[in-house]
Amino acid sequence: MAMMRTTHSAAKPGVSPFTVAVVVSMATFMQVLDTSIANVALRHIAGNLGAGQDESTWVLTSYLVSNAIIIPISGWMSSAFGRKRFYMACVATFTISSLFCGLAPSLGWLLFFRVLQGAGGGGLAPSEQSMLADTFPPEKLGIAFAIWSVAVMVAPAIGPTLGGWITDNFSWRWIFFINVPVGLLSLFLTQNVVQDSPMQEQKRRELRATGLRVDYMGFAWTVIGFGALQIVLDKGQEDDWFGSPFICAFMAVAAIGLVLLVLWETVIVADPMVDIPLLANPNLSSSMMLAFVVGFILTATTVLLPQFVQELLGYNATNAGLILMPGGLVMMFMMPIAGRLVAVVKQQILMVFGLAMTAGSMFLYSRLDTGVSFEHLVWLRIFQCVGLPLFFLPLNTIAYGNLPPGKNNNASAMMNLMRNLGGSIGISVAFTMLARRSQLHQERLSSTATHFYQPFVHAMTAAGGFTRGNIIRFYGLIGQQANMLAYVDVFKVLGIGCVVVIAMVFMMRTTKRQDAHVMAME
Repeated sequence: MAMMRTTHSAAKPGVSPFTVAVVVSMATFMQVLDTSIANVALRHIAGNLGAGQDESTWVLTSYLVSNAIIIPISGWMSSAFGRKRFYMACVATFTISSLFCGLAPSLGWLLFFRVLQGAGGGGLAPSEQSMLADTFPPEKLGIAFAIWSVAVMVAPAIGPTLGGWITDNFSWRWIFFINVPVGLLSLFLTQNVVQDSPMQEQKRRELRATGLRVDYMGFAWTVIGFGALQIVLDKGQEDDWFGSPFICAFMAVAAIGLVLLVLWETVIVADPMVDIPLLANPNLSSSMMLAFVVGFILTATTVLLPQFVQELLGYNATNAGLILMPGGLVMMFMMPIAGRLVAVVKQQILMVFGLAMTAGSMFLYSRLDTGVSFEHLVWLRIFQCVGLPLFFLPLNTIAYGNLPPGKNNNASAMMNLMRNLGGSIGISVAFTMLARRSQLHQERLSSTATHFYQPFVHAMTAAGGFTRGNIIRFYGLIGQQANMLAYVDVFKVLGIGCVVVIAMVFMMRTTKRQDAHVMAME
């Protein structure tokens, strides 16, 4: 069977497929880590470069916009220029731009190099997933994605801790410099263990022989549609959403761009840059919807939990990150277990169980209060992280289980696009809901602070009367409790969303074991 897969494999002759899995995971770990590590350094960046806090948030937005543009076209780029060549170009771009981000003398230059960094990072995950899907037989895809998923899920967990420690003890510039040695090592190992398979080379030569037709309009609509949408998602809450002419204008641009992209790629052009017709595959389309949910929940909770403990419990950035780190270590332990379970247990059962654990953790988060201990938060995060691999790995196995030949590059691009969009929308929805529910709860709690509400009168009397200091402290407590109730509401909604999504799992068709062996031999 292994010999029959040599026409597909991204591993050079004599190189173990698992070596390829480890090597390609390095760059994704670096890229995902950089996405989360920069969050905690924004204030330091703003202060050092003489920029305002609002201006410094473009350090994140610029990266995410270029990242969102490259992901959907990465499948076409891999096929047109060679997957290994495209992948190494992405690693090199990310590494070089990271160096110049650390050396940037001003905010303008930093934003410019962050755009390049996001463009390089956008092509990494889709290329890596398609390499794994080509190299491993379907019955071993679970283990392959388990190795790769360590990078995707663990990096956000340790990012805030590492970023806080580096920023506090060295300089914000080192959060970019640390990418350089990892990137160089990734390039060296990729050159020596990864190949473009004979099938990939044949497809590229055929594409070149018939004339490489670049879908410029498809690329233009991708840039306009996804670029504008990412700006809306990242800046919406900050600018009061549709109360802002800026957000309304970009939302209109995004809608027009995405509609024209769909029409152009499905009706007009013969060789589309974004393979939208591939959505007709029911397993891939349903997997993309669930990948959106994974990105939504995982990213929202990874961002909300550190903010919760810093805002309401007074933790610093390092201690906030330490709450996430044990969960990341548990995911590392669970990944190989989940990978083996995928081969012996029906994938739908694993996914339902994983979603049920994630939903349970969200409802447990919704019972938190301001007196919660560090240990309790750590165990809650661990409980959440145990369920995520049981959902994530079967999802990827099903998504790539029955694709047409040569479509792994395009499918990987679309899966990663949905996961990233889910993360962006998850953060936007969570923070919008947090702000508005906090205002609502503050209004309700403040309405009881009158001389006509006896518990309030008794509390003030016991504290020494209606002095200015007591009133200020009391309203401070109201604000704190309003924020706490808002976090509770957000976690409840995330939990309900998990329960609703469980029904979607049963829409998917798993690959039969005998079919998997046949597919492995094709």
